[in-house]
Amino acid sequence: MDGNNDISHVVKADKAHVWHHLTQHKPYEVSDPRVIVEGQGIHVWDQHGKRFLDAVSGAVWTVNVGYGRAEIGDAIRDAVIKMNYFAGSAGTIPGALFAERLIEKMPGMSRVYYCNSGSEANEKAFKLVRQIAHKKYGGKKTKILYRDRDYHGGTLATMSAGGQDQRNMQYGPMAPDFIRVPHCLEYRAQWDLTGAAYGKRAAEAIEEVILREGPETVGALCLEPVTAGGGVITPPEGYWEAVQAICKKYDILLHIDEVVCGIGRTGTWFGYQHYGIKPDFVTMAKGVASGYAAIACCVTTEEIFEMFKDDPSDILNHFRDISTFGGCTAGPAAALVNMDIIEREGLLQNTVDRGHQMIANLTALMAKHYVIGDVRGKGLFCGAELVSDRTSKTPVSEKDIGAVVAECSKEGVIIGASNRSIPGFNNTLCFAPALIATPENIDEITNAVDIALGRVFG
Repeated sequence: MDGNNDISHVVKADKAHVWHHLTQHKPYEVSDPRVIVEGQGIHVWDQHGKRFLDAVSGAVWTVNVGYGRAEIGDAIRDAVIKMNYFAGSAGTIPGALFAERLIEKMPGMSRVYYCNSGSEANEKAFKLVRQIAHKKYGGKKTKILYRDRDYHGGTLATMSAGGQDQRNMQYGPMAPDFIRVPHCLEYRAQWDLTGAAYGKRAAEAIEEVILREGPETVGALCLEPVTAGGGVITPPEGYWEAVQAICKKYDILLHIDEVVCGIGRTGTWFGYQHYGIKPDFVTMAKGVASGYAAIACCVTTEEIFEMFKDDPSDILNHFRDISTFGGCTAGPAAALVNMDIIEREGLLQNTVDRGHQMIANLTALMAKHYVIGDVRGKGLFCGAELVSDRTSKTPVSEKDIGAVVAECSKEGVIIGASNRSIPGFNNTLCFAPALIATPENIDEITNAVDIALGRVFG
């Protein structure tokens, strides 16, 4: 490369002008930020030419079908040349066709509202809940319940529904009428119960909050099917069935946040589909187009949609919302091909198989490394919680977790970790490689973890 494309110039420009996400920039006064210059399959290369196995799909669980998919790029090019954008008040060909395809994968759901990020998709659902409260319940059922450790976005409303206190620090005051319910992590059990008994009790804890607040004031419950950044928390046996029953009992809408789990990450199209539940809202973003274009969706049932069909002369009763970039055609065009790839290459089954391998490998490491206290996950979304003592379950420090991540990077493997989210409990290593991962890729990931744990903890 030369001129403005010379990599030294790129790094200099990045360092001088780019404000990186979730990053303290003070260290960059004496060092350079990492710049990722290329990706192919499950690997990426940095500005020094070093190759890494990306075990977190773009650092935030997004690139589900891997890097370098020319057919997705071709579909984006073709779509935007023909019609790149029109506001969502009208339809487009890619938008209509992807909505149809998506709904085929979601029995019971009916309508797709396009927007451009997971945070925004969740905001749409919150607005719908609030408007339904006014249209149907005289403005009373406005409260939205959310779960401790769950994450729903970085806007003020989604942070108000966020169960990760460190992410919310210094951004208050939060929006009103967002109410927290307890988490369901059995490894950090709040009650002396296990298995289905624990699952039932964790669901009952939600009911207790509903009764405390007053069922007539609660409009919706917003949950991740598997808690992501809060520690990769898989729900205990019987939990989801009980949650669904509680929502029906008190006429509470169920909002499933699939921003991380959606489009194959757990081995089904959506995480909620493992548990036989029927949501009213499903939100999604990251894996919908595997990061090739920005797209997010708030999907509803036909019953929800019908609530907003009124006399056209009443100018207030429809859903008065717009997402400017929800009208871009690149996102749905990319999403259609993304879905084609998952089906054609059998990636849902591969996700199940490689997920079993990942859990088996991590579990085997527990015999060697006392610091691994718990291993959990679903499909290719796995976590290993690290503790300094298995009996007391005392979490290791976030500094130690960061050291493990750094040592894996030295081995050419990028892994993730819970960080700056939950005071005292940022102690889970996170793994979410692309759904194309091979048996050899999984072994390489866990071998790097083995080496890293040995270096950091001895």
